[in-house]
Amino acid sequence: MPISCIIVDDEQPALEEINFLLESIPEVKVIGQGRNGIEAIQLVEELEPDLLFLDIEMPGLNGFKVVEKLASKDELPQVIFVTAYDQYAVQAFDVNAVDYILKPIEKSRLEKAVQRAKKQLESETGRRSQLKNLISLMAPAAQKKSKLLLKDKKRNLLIDSEEIVFASVSDSVVHLSTLEMSGETNFRTLEELQANLDPEIFWRVHRSFLVNLNKIKEVVPWFNRTLQLKMADKKETEIPVSRSHSRRLKEYLKL
Repeated sequence: MPISCIIVDDEQPALEEINFLLESIPEVKVIGQGRNGIEAIQLVEELEPDLLFLDIEMPGLNGFKVVEKLASKDELPQVIFVTAYDQYAVQAFDVNAVDYILKPIEKSRLEKAVQRAKKQLESETGRRSQLKNLISLMAPAAQKKSKLLLKDKKRNLLIDSEEIVFASVSDSVVHLSTLEMSGETNFRTLEELQANLDPEIFWRVHRSFLVNLNKIKEVVPWFNRTLQLKMADKKETEIPVSRSHSRRLKEYLKL
């Protein structure tokens, strides 16, 4: 499958040039274009591309600030900086960019950058697995809570973490669902909750959902190569899986 990508540049001629050159590279498919840093973040969150071609000097948020904000949300695709200025090269690689291309762009140089991004994407699964194992080894067992608080109406219930079917967040409130009940928790974010759970069992499959892999009832192929999960709670809640996490889940389940 082609690598999905987004192009962001505040100059329309630059956008058109990159798009034109990428049309002749079969490994890549352009799925969106933006003109500033805010649009870059919105497009990445909405379209979840594999690759982001990003200008550095833009009004408002520059390219480095875009990378910083996306990384803080754990939604950072592979990044190739495209710029007319060569003084940013060291800083570009400091933020783990795949490549750094100077304008005017040569097709051969762009093809080389795409191939480098492709290799990075192919090895991404291995790096995630290594990181997950490292986190598991480093995290003290005492930090993983076996009991969690679930607020069901006026009751404060203690449940075993293994009872959780899934967790979700809406309006800055984290909700837990078990086989029999659902309610609020005292965790402020899904990230905070996930840090207290077994990473081998609880996976963040979407920015708004954390699921217990052992409580998935059915995996349904969905649009744009994504998946949807039917969970084992009473309502058989259907949970969307983001594109990047769909790839990871397919690999895990051998789909």
